[in-house]
Amino acid sequence: MITDSIRKRNGEPLVLVAVDFLSLALANAVYYYIRVFSGLFRVVAIPDFWGPLITLSLFVMFVFWFWGLYRYSRLHSRFDELSTVAKASAVAVIILFFAIFFDDATNGRIPHFRLLVVIYWGLVVFCAGGARVFLRTFQRNLIIKGYGVHNALIVGTGRRAVDVYNLTLKYKALGYKPVGFVTTTTGATITLPAPVVGKIDNLENVIKKSSVQELIIALEENDREQLYGILSGVNSANVSVKMVPDLHDAVSGQVRVGQLYGFPLIEIMPQIMQPWEEATKRTLDVVFSLVLLAVGLPVWVIVAIAVKIESRGPSIYKQDRVGQDGRAFTLYKFRSMFQNAETLTGPTWADKNDPRITRIGRMIRKLHLDEVPQFINVLKGDMSLIGPRPERPYFVEQLSKEIPLYRRRLKVKPGITGWAQIKHTYDQSIDDVKIKLQYDLFYIENMSLRMDFKIALSTIVHMLSGKGHA
Repeated sequence: MITDSIRKRNGEPLVLVAVDFLSLALANAVYYYIRVFSGLFRVVAIPDFWGPLITLSLFVMFVFWFWGLYRYSRLHSRFDELSTVAKASAVAVIILFFAIFFDDATNGRIPHFRLLVVIYWGLVVFCAGGARVFLRTFQRNLIIKGYGVHNALIVGTGRRAVDVYNLTLKYKALGYKPVGFVTTTTGATITLPAPVVGKIDNLENVIKKSSVQELIIALEENDREQLYGILSGVNSANVSVKMVPDLHDAVSGQVRVGQLYGFPLIEIMPQIMQPWEEATKRTLDVVFSLVLLAVGLPVWVIVAIAVKIESRGPSIYKQDRVGQDGRAFTLYKFRSMFQNAETLTGPTWADKNDPRITRIGRMIRKLHLDEVPQFINVLKGDMSLIGPRPERPYFVEQLSKEIPLYRRRLKVKPGITGWAQIKHTYDQSIDDVKIKLQYDLFYIENMSLRMDFKIALSTIVHMLSGKGHA
């Protein structure tokens, strides 16, 4: 049923795709009738119907996807969504008409060209936008009736937390069903209208036990310093985290303010890049990796042979690393140390003059050639060209206990190079990790293709200057 689809995170985009295709097909059919059979415009020959209808509908949907209109969102404002549809439709219509009919229009072979553009755009907005408004209204009514509501935990036990609780009950279209409060270290300060289901020092287990999908942080002023600990406790939990907006200056993470019925919330760590940026970033990853591996193949073979000749062991070194969302993967590098270098020491950071590094290893490290096999990881999708460096599981576990917010690095795909790599040195101590974490969080907050290009150019300059870690 459509109600079940709307209630599921993966189902909603599929419903939107189906609704958009049908509504855009209707818009194209009406436009075809107006253009060909209304008698308002001169027709030399009757064009094909089904081919253009399907092609144009799919193209507009492609532009919608680039515009982020198929991202999951339970509580879209209907006006905001209609406005976004209008903007995306304008881009799609301009591209279509100027790509297909520009020559005919400028030569006068299509009279009333501008009027046709406006008519087609209006039909697309009316049909696609209207269908989405209807769907959102239908979804809103289902939520009010209790379908598709999300269990929510409210973190805090003061007046602000109680206000949030009352608002969720008053405005049922928000889709929140509060199951209780999570107490802070200062404890409850007033009488609460719902039970306390746990404490913030055991937040992850409380989330799992309560089967919640939403976490709403509503701390009092005297509890503000606990915010970092709360965010660190939900890194691996599959919940959406929001909080009362007047605390946004206390968060080291990207925030986005939204509201419904005048109820403002800050979304912690939303998806930053638009789908078209993500698609472009992935395309650049694949193309650049393929070109570099293919063009430099003779050099990589020479490096592999040199590594093999100098010391026993494989030329390619494999190591477990932690990737996006905590998923483990095998990272590839040209071996720069003697075989079994950590047999006696266990996992440890490399020193500046580490005796375990071979002569060839020191050379390729200085030129960053040891990292070339990681472009295979990029092709496999484990890594990106740009992102936080992937760390070993042992260090992830240790650093997560010592550094608040360390696991937030795992929200994005790791990279061969990144903002922290060009701004700081290799990790040689816990202090280095803390400094680089600040750079990683800054990158996550400001992810964009523009910033990726800036990091790529800085990395090239860094490599050509021979500033690699030897």
